[in-house]
This record gives sequence, structure tokens and C-alpha cells, in this order.
Amino acid sequence: MSLTVRFWGVRGSVPSPGPETAGVGGNTSCVEVRCHDHLFILDAGTGLRRLGDSLIARGAPVNAHILFSHVHWDHIQGLPFFAPIYRPTTTLDLYGNPEGGTLQEVLERQMGAPSFPVGLPQAAANLRYHGVPREGSFQLGPISVRTAPLNHPNGVIAYRIECEARSVVYATDTEHYADGRIDDALVTLARGADVLIYDAQYTHDEYCGKNGGPVRQGWGHSTWCEGVRVARAAGVGKLVLFHHEPSHDDEQVAAIERAAAAELPGTIAAREGLTIALACHSARRVAA
Repeated sequence: MSLTVRFWGVRGSVPSPGPETAGVGGNTSCVEVRCHDHLFILDAGTGLRRLGDSLIARGAPVNAHILFSHVHWDHIQGLPFFAPIYRPTTTLDLYGNPEGGTLQEVLERQMGAPSFPVGLPQAAANLRYHGVPREGSFQLGPISVRTAPLNHPNGVIAYRIECEARSVVYATDTEHYADGRIDDALVTLARGADVLIYDAQYTHDEYCGKNGGPVRQGWGHSTWCEGVRVARAAGVGKLVLFHHEPSHDDEQVAAIERAAAAELPGTIAAREGLTIALACHSARRVAA
């Protein structure tokens, strides 16, 4: 049995479709994780729509756990277009700990008038809501889920999913500290993980405003340089750069990937369709 990770949305902040981003993909955050018969969905960005279509095409009832890191737009926009929520055979367990209300209240507001014509209470699926600790753990059968708070406006939760001695850490929408200290909570969560998915939205020059743009300090996102630093400190097996800046085209993402891999061999940039399978004490990249 293996733990598999598949990327359906890898962009940050806003969808960025177009020929210049087609290779990496323009959908926002959505990652599928499978182990045994458990399906986990990390965030509900616009990539969730295609994942939903894929699940329906399989022909079986959909049963899934959706773990929300937080509820900024780019992490919840896909939910109204997730076809399985309109089917009575679907059961979804939704987990989160947002500011500004319960997870159910926040998601229902997104789909309420005048923002959307179909309210979430009208969805036919069985929706079950669960609060999660910002720092803690819970068990779902043989699978352990651990959480840690990250540095982001309005708060965000990182998740570590462990199954069959394999582990993946999802740490999107996090900002490194300006004083140079490393995020000990994230290092602890990621210690020895097979895969660390890390927010690397900006280059160092973009973050510092050295490229003629605004200084992005305090915007809640990080750089590939800091991702390498966290991965080294935690001793992770593979670093995956994620939450790409929407203005970065395919070549810019590839250049960032090359620079990061030169510092930490094996580092890759997330792309839509990328699948990582963890089995037999190794991680390997599998063609989508």
C-alpha cells in the first residue's frame, strides 16, 4: 500500500490561466492525498473542480475529507464548482478552524446571495463539519493527522498526514520571520517527513521589493530560499515548491525550480497533474 499525492491546483492568490502558464497550471490550491481507502483533499481552490470531475468519472460514491488550511478566497473558490457536493451519494467531512465564524458559516457565506446563486445548504451531499486544533492531532482510522499554526494574516494551519510510516506535510500560505529565526513549529511538524509542500510564492528579490515591485513583507508568503532552509532543518525527503506567484510563467517557475534544486537536490516545483507515490521506503515522481 502506498501514500499518493496528486496536485490539482498549484497557484497562489488568484487563478492564472493562459498559454504562458499552461505547463505548470493556473488553478489555485488543491492537493489530493490517498492512503488505504481514505481520500484527503487539502484545500478547495479552483483545482477542486477538475478533481471533482475525476471522482465522478470513477462511478463510485464520493467519500472524502477536505482539510482547509484557511479560508482566503483562493483556497475555497472551487467548492461551489465541486460537482460531487450536488449528489446525495456524496459524503464530505470538512475540517478547519477559520477566523470570523465556524467553517460552516464561512463556507455558506461564500455561496450566499448576492455572491452565488446556489446556497451551500441546497447541496445534496452529506456535509459534516469538524473544528480542528491549530496545534494538535486527530486520528482517522489508521491515518494520523497533525496540525501546526503558521505565520499568515488571519491565521493558517499546516497539516501532516501520516499513513503506513509515510508522511506528507502541507505548509502553504506561510511567511518566514523577518528577524531571521526559523519557524520552529513548522520544523517540528515536518521533522523527517517524506514530502514537504511549501509556499514559495516569491523570489527573494520580489519579497524584498528589489525588482522594482512593492515590498511584500507581511503579505503572508515565503520564498524558495526559506523553503530550502526549513527542509534542511527538518530533514525532509523531498521539498515541493507550491503556491506559485500568478504572474510567474512556466519558464520563471522552471528557473526557480532549477535554483532551488541546485541548493537542495531533488527539490521540485508543483505542477498540475504531478503525482508523488510513497512506497517501499522511497519517494518517486510518476508521470501524470
